[in-house]
Amino acid sequence: MSETLHFVARHGYAVLFVWVAAEQLGLPIPAVPLLLAAGAMAGAGRLNLAAVVVVSTVASLLADWVWYEMGRRKGVRVLQFLCRVSLEPDSCVRRTEQIFHRYGLRSLLVAKFVPGLSTVAPPLAGIFGMRAARFLLLGGAGALIYTGAFAVLGYLFSARLEKMAAPSLQLGGVLVAILGGVLVAYVLWKLWQRRRFLRSLRTARITPEELKARLDDGEEIFIVDLRHVVDAEADPSNIPGAIHLPPEDLDARLFEIPRDRDIVLYCT
Repeated sequence: MSETLHFVARHGYAVLFVWVAAEQLGLPIPAVPLLLAAGAMAGAGRLNLAAVVVVSTVASLLADWVWYEMGRRKGVRVLQFLCRVSLEPDSCVRRTEQIFHRYGLRSLLVAKFVPGLSTVAPPLAGIFGMRAARFLLLGGAGALIYTGAFAVLGYLFSARLEKMAAPSLQLGGVLVAILGGVLVAYVLWKLWQRRRFLRSLRTARITPEELKARLDDGEEIFIVDLRHVVDAEADPSNIPGAIHLPPEDLDARLFEIPRDRDIVLYCT
């Protein structure tokens, strides 16, 4: 076994705990490969499968608890923070909010398997006042399902995974450099997309101050609140006179939008 695998086997539980917790806190480091590797090592007798599942579940739940408490104490500002650090801040957390709104608290059981929802679901549970005991129960069950599924998968296919890992370990730094380059290219592409999108909107944007001035002057402006239902419930304040019209309802309620006046849209 290579020095890399020796290191992971020697410090496996500590590395697993830190890595899983970091992923659930929102860092862009996937924990699935490490869970598979830990399960494979358990299959080879170098780690204990039960300990792997317990350690990774506890790490995941502790990270979720941090987000839950932030959502409970800071409210919708947590979602605004997640929007700012997202690579797609214009779509923000809308997709995950739709899933949470559709499935409610049950989404905590499958949140780990949905990119984005894994980080957003815990603060949303705190924002909507979910009781701590219930959050720990559902969040813990979801973390157990997630970590257990991949650890057991690695355990069952430990022999094949070890054979598949051998060529990757021989590539070493070359493989790391390739993966790093792909990640950097993806981030740069997303930033370029956002810059192009904002440039196209520049001529059609209006500041809150400009809107207020026009309203104070008596202009009849039709204002549409495009926030998702989750955002509106978490922060019910809105611009006076605005109608709440989520994007998914636009087609069905298009007749409500007048054609004889300026229209201002706003979201989160």
